[in-house]
Amino acid sequence: MSDPEHFCFLLIEEFSHLAFSCAVEPLRIANLVRGETLYEWSFASEDGDTATCSNGSVTLVHHALDALPECDRLFVLSGIHMRDHMTPALLGTLRKAARHGAQVDALCSAAWILATAGMLDGMQAAIHWEYHDAFMEEFPEVNLVRNVFVADERRVTASGGTATADLMLHLIEERHGADLATAVADQMVYTAVRAATAEQKVSLQSRNGIRNAHLVTAINRMQESIEAPLSGAEIAAEIGISTRQLERLFGRYLNTSPKKYFMELRLERARHLLVQTEASVVEVAMACGFESSGHFSRVYRAAFGVTPMAQRAKLS
Repeated sequence: MSDPEHFCFLLIEEFSHLAFSCAVEPLRIANLVRGETLYEWSFASEDGDTATCSNGSVTLVHHALDALPECDRLFVLSGIHMRDHMTPALLGTLRKAARHGAQVDALCSAAWILATAGMLDGMQAAIHWEYHDAFMEEFPEVNLVRNVFVADERRVTASGGTATADLMLHLIEERHGADLATAVADQMVYTAVRAATAEQKVSLQSRNGIRNAHLVTAINRMQESIEAPLSGAEIAAEIGISTRQLERLFGRYLNTSPKKYFMELRLERARHLLVQTEASVVEVAMACGFESSGHFSRVYRAAFGVTPMAQRAKLS
């Protein structure tokens, strides 16, 4: 019998309780199903006493940041407001652990922490979809993907929530075989196990009931060209339909026009960047395809009831 694997979970304040449970429970169930200790786990926090998750629950931990144990994997787990908790001590400890050969991985929003520490440069990485826009602006050297998790890089990353369970089941299968991973999923009554290549958000087809390939392609092109917006005529020409046909598709399936839908996409991207990054209003405007900050501010206020500056001030 091989030695148990030890996973240490470094819990960052306001961490996701859902991701935490989805990470630990598959390990517990694997031990239960197999009838032996395949996995051991422990918890760490910066102060070594407790960690508080985003729903207010308090978890007792075993280790402090300056006394992390030797382990097979060190999973950094964070949630909302992770940037507020990125202390120099945290970043320094992670860099030191990596230099000494530790397997340092990230769950939920913690890919942002590893990227800040320079530990994801040149790699594919996954992070919760809500941070995608800001992450791509902040870390262009990281190849961000929309996968639920990335397990074939030096640093394993999972996007959070139930994607963490998908990752754990993947690791269990790698180490102990598909039969055990399936048995663990069955115990969890988890019938929708996803591979790493599955995308996080519900597809346009599923979310809106869209079955028209032209419309799906048009929306994808809009999402890809937010920084330099294409006109409706350009998108229609790429797809091989007329502008009028494109307008009819948006009206029929989404009850809106291509122009309005595209503007909503750009403004939603802008809101994410204002909330999640330190980029200036001018930089956000440019990143979302607005030629002037004045025009951007007027359109933003009309959509959200506040100016971009006021939106940023609400976070202070």
